[in-house]
Amino acid sequence: MRAWHVDDALAAAYAAGSAPEPDAWSLEKHVESCGACAVRVSAAVRRGAAGPVLAEVRAAVLTAAAGPSVRPSAPPLPSVPAARPTPRVGAPRTGLVARVLWAAGPALRGSWLVALVLVAAGAVGLAYGAGFAGARPLLLALAPVLPLAGVAVSYGQHVDPMYEIGASSPGGGLRLLLTRTTAVLAVSLPLLTLTGAVLPASAEVPGAAAWLLPGLALTLAALVLGSYVGCRTAAGAVAAVWAGALAVPVLGTARQGDAVAVSPLPVAELSTYLARFLDGAAAQGGWGAGAAVCAGLLVLRRRSFDHPDFGAPGRV
Repeated sequence: MRAWHVDDALAAAYAAGSAPEPDAWSLEKHVESCGACAVRVSAAVRRGAAGPVLAEVRAAVLTAAAGPSVRPSAPPLPSVPAARPTPRVGAPRTGLVARVLWAAGPALRGSWLVALVLVAAGAVGLAYGAGFAGARPLLLALAPVLPLAGVAVSYGQHVDPMYEIGASSPGGGLRLLLTRTTAVLAVSLPLLTLTGAVLPASAEVPGAAAWLLPGLALTLAALVLGSYVGCRTAAGAVAAVWAGALAVPVLGTARQGDAVAVSPLPVAELSTYLARFLDGAAAQGGWGAGAAVCAGLLVLRRRSFDHPDFGAPGRV
């Protein structure tokens, strides 16, 4: 990706106060680490309407820095120790709570969390309330893509009202996205794994933790793809690929004359397929390698998340 820098037109618009807010935020963040662009913006501001005022301020600061003239001074007043405010024991740290909620993002405050709990509770209800033997295979099939929904509603213009401010702040971009993704995984991984552990087990069904590496690999793949098309579109695309890969063995076709009838396969065959796809050293090693590759690609694409119009149509 070609490095982005402030051009003369944007610098002049910023100096005149006519630059759009996302562009102005992006410029202010960029000049913190780019000296050449900082010089270009400074020169544009000095040439603008604010130039004379800045010159007067600069002259006043230099005069004050030179030191005042020597004058006879009055005897110093006796020092009085300043009263220190008494700390309030047990006072709520609202600032810390607000920062945690902002970092966690909309995912942990929206409908995704409710949907996650309903899936877990529904699996337990089907297994023990309705006696459905395929509860664990279905949970293992859904679990890897459930974190994708949380990532999709965590970051981007369409889901976060504070997105432009967050993306333009020093802690925004990929750092904020990874923080929110970690919050999503910290909730979904233990909840879904514990739910799978309490469901009835059998020799054909993979273990409750067999989905963890596949879920991590799919999440990282969605982040990498999101650097091109945005998190929401990327999460939907990765989930669709996963669903398509499962639909091939789960659904069977039986030709009856010229017509094609589609019927679901037994739960035992779904369990056998999931065991081959998720269980064992070879399968888990493949998912681990895929997660490592996606992590490396994400590092290479990290600058794509810095611009405020990340994920917009046409933005790559």
